[in-house]
Amino acid sequence: MKLLRAATLTVADLDAAEARYRDWLDYETVSKGELPGALAESFGAPASAGCRTAVMAPASGAEIYLRLVEQPPVPGYRALVTWGWAAIEICVTDVLKAHEKIEGSPFEVIGPPREIEGLPAIYPMQIKGPDEEIVYLTQIRDDLPAYDLPRAQTLIDKLFILVIGCSDMRNSLAWFDRTLNFETGRIMDIEYHMLANAFGTPTAELHTISTGIHGRDVFLELDQYPSAAQARPRHEGMLPPGAAIGTFLHPEFDSIPGPWIKAPAVREGAPYNGRRAGCLSAPDGTIVEVIEL
Repeated sequence: MKLLRAATLTVADLDAAEARYRDWLDYETVSKGELPGALAESFGAPASAGCRTAVMAPASGAEIYLRLVEQPPVPGYRALVTWGWAAIEICVTDVLKAHEKIEGSPFEVIGPPREIEGLPAIYPMQIKGPDEEIVYLTQIRDDLPAYDLPRAQTLIDKLFILVIGCSDMRNSLAWFDRTLNFETGRIMDIEYHMLANAFGTPTAELHTISTGIHGRDVFLELDQYPSAAQARPRHEGMLPPGAAIGTFLHPEFDSIPGPWIKAPAVREGAPYNGRRAGCLSAPDGTIVEVIEL
């Protein structure tokens, strides 16, 4: 059972963002319009009501979506140094070919393809978009002993993991377990060059990361951020900049204790398709949206 449903990114220019995900990452727009007021309120972002928005899907047709919301940029915002949703991770068939494809694109390569010691099943790279959004492009070579990992059907395919930067990783893991019954997966210490570069620390320094799982489905990465990390700045009443919301299906929706930002309601269109949905505020103000399965 795959529970990841969507990720929401805030962008300064919707048309430009739509074009770069279409032209360089092979995503297609499935709907476009203005963010409804009731939906914005459910996010805890009433001032984002009326913002232009687009929902996009991968070329493979997988029903795991990317939602873009146009908002004014937040002065001084910089990726990877604040708590909250930090990155989206997309599976690819061949990371070296994906690297070649995005050369000359608006995306900046901040982590070239690099194997991770102790994790031979994955072969990732990282890029950054003009809106400070971070995207991992990851080739899956094999399943992990405890998890099933997706295989891309097109060169650049679907989202399969969302990444959170945490002030207290173990507290965040406990929240997901207690609130959504997402269990804690493997906890490990790795060299994390992208984080080291963001914080100006030695690349040989080890960073603690973990995963959130449901059965054999792994869909969350939680990173313990250095003490220099801070709360994410945002415009009053609007969504946070960069990666703003993670959206997940839940097989036992009525068991979720809340508290909900607003009472769940039936929502139409992708990613909801006529099902109930609501948002929760996780540690560090991380917005977690849940859709009934």
